[in-house]
Amino acid sequence: MASSPDVPSADSTPENPDPGASSDVPSTAVSGSGGGERRGRVRARRAAVMAVPATLVLAGLAVLTAQGALGVQFAISGMPFTVTATELNGTGFEQFGGLDNMADGSPNAGDTGGQVLVVTSAIKNATLTKLCQSVDLGGTNLLITAGSGAEKVSATDLTTDSTELTGDAAFGNIEIGNDASTLTKAGVKGPIGVFSQQADTVRIANLRQTNYATTAGVFKLPGLKLRFSESGC
Repeated sequence: MASSPDVPSADSTPENPDPGASSDVPSTAVSGSGGGERRGRVRARRAAVMAVPATLVLAGLAVLTAQGALGVQFAISGMPFTVTATELNGTGFEQFGGLDNMADGSPNAGDTGGQVLVVTSAIKNATLTKLCQSVDLGGTNLLITAGSGAEKVSATDLTTDSTELTGDAAFGNIEIGNDASTLTKAGVKGPIGVFSQQADTVRIANLRQTNYATTAGVFKLPGLKLRFSESGC
């Protein structure tokens, strides 16, 4: 619209770093004392977020802190859900990396610390044809479909936080390599120093996403059907 199992909170930074240590030394090279090893681990875990080129293949890393402005501002359940559409068309497109956080004590946290590394995709105005969304509940799936008739699903100020996205994509007037804090196309700004891209228009055929969160200002779902199903999208 890359997973980092171990992104630390801000208070995991050592309180008394070695003043003689050079900031140019890569984190993988710090391995001397216990404090140095800890500092190296923290730096390595903070090497988080990715660049998403026009092909929508996740690639490249940039530094991200958990305090960044993200597309989602609520505690996620930690249960991924699948979204598919035969076609998505949008105007005002942005994309950058981020971190989503689960509620404290979530049983879905596992060894991730309750954080999921995601790609935030923001679209100012979007339409989707034959939308399908499913959540695996273990033995059954909660299935939602809409937009299969003449009227398409539509959304304004749509954001999705994804760990995987596939499809056949085309962009109009794309800019790749922006600082996420300077994005202007969809009205969403990401964390400063994070690699991002934006475009005037986006079209993705045969869209398939693995998402952890979705938000929208307005979400219209003509022909909505919600049911349990043996299979997902």
